[in-house]
Amino acid sequence: MGGTMTAESIEHRHQWPVPPEDGYTVDDLSTLPDLPSHTELIDGSLIFVSPQRNFHTDVLDVLVSGLRRDLPAALKIKREMTVVLDNRNAPEPDIIVVTAESVVGPDQTRYRAHDVLLAVEVVSPDSESRDRTTKPQKYAAAGIPNFWRVERGGDGGEPLVHVYELDPLTKSYVHMGMQRDQLKVGKPYAIEIDLGAVREL
Repeated sequence: MGGTMTAESIEHRHQWPVPPEDGYTVDDLSTLPDLPSHTELIDGSLIFVSPQRNFHTDVLDVLVSGLRRDLPAALKIKREMTVVLDNRNAPEPDIIVVTAESVVGPDQTRYRAHDVLLAVEVVSPDSESRDRTTKPQKYAAAGIPNFWRVERGGDGGEPLVHVYELDPLTKSYVHMGMQRDQLKVGKPYAIEIDLGAVREL
């Protein structure tokens, strides 16, 4: 038989780090021990990601495949990689389009905001506020020129993509429209993606 699980033993097994007075920094992401995979840093706070649903992973598969289809040689597609916006903010967009010259090797773990031409967030129930408000505001303030927010549209689970472009004067995003079934945009390059392919996965 197993031993008795007590509050003391649980606390001993899960000794969470005590946040510093001014919050965590980007350097802490790589030095704190035993952080869960895909931990994000938002305003100096560590954000742990919940297990994802089929909709989330299926949409990512379709978008990554579509983005790579006509990808210019000067660009690369990366999935779930940290983007350093400043010393207290290092979120992990679901997908980013980066310059090829910013990719330095297989052990790379992060990119800078100026490397990113497009950030994509697929909204999950546990991250709705961050994906709809917090992250877009920070991406825009950091100068990332394009942003897509992907929502679940209707009962069938088809993706609905909100397309945004950066207004460089206000450092805020302008909503360029919603697209479903077929995603077609001209920035950061000519892209056409059959969103309906999600139904086949």
